[in-house]
Amino acid sequence: MKTIFLVLFSLLLILFVSCIDAQSCNPSGKLRGKKPPRGQCVNDPDCCQPGKLYDTYTCSPPVTKQTKAIMTINNFEKGGDGGGPSECDNKYHSNETPIVALSTGWYNKGRRCFNYVNIHYKGKSVKAKVVDECDTTMGCDDVHGYQPPCRNNIVDGSKAVWEALGVPKSDWGEADITWSDA
Repeated sequence: MKTIFLVLFSLLLILFVSCIDAQSCNPSGKLRGKKPPRGQCVNDPDCCQPGKLYDTYTCSPPVTKQTKAIMTINNFEKGGDGGGPSECDNKYHSNETPIVALSTGWYNKGRRCFNYVNIHYKGKSVKAKVVDECDTTMGCDDVHGYQPPCRNNIVDGSKAVWEALGVPKSDWGEADITWSDA
């Protein structure tokens, strides 16, 4: 009886640890920043720092009905700080439209392309279309506007998203939000 109890206890412990591990998302590597060519960094304060090591990720935290994230602001128009055209359709998009880029894990190899997400901030919400990936695996190059890789918990919103949520312009940059699939 004691042996059966120990075996069952051990199995439950292994299952519990496996579940915890499945919900975590740890860095998958590092990327060393390099100096952007003169005049090539689109948003200077956000540019890669030469020699600095940036975490890279192939995952994001699990999606729930109230997934916690950090919202950043992105310029999806040509010449903006978003780098190249959007991953979903290889086009640029108007910042007047509520659109987002999601961290690599949440982008899910394009499976969320053109789907909508609900974003919540301080009692307000907006529905936005997923058009791009906020790459957590690469960065510090021309394709990524010489910006570091995204963190694994980013919802990168257009100006229209920030306005719809009523975030004062003085607070634009980063905001704690929750989101879910619409």
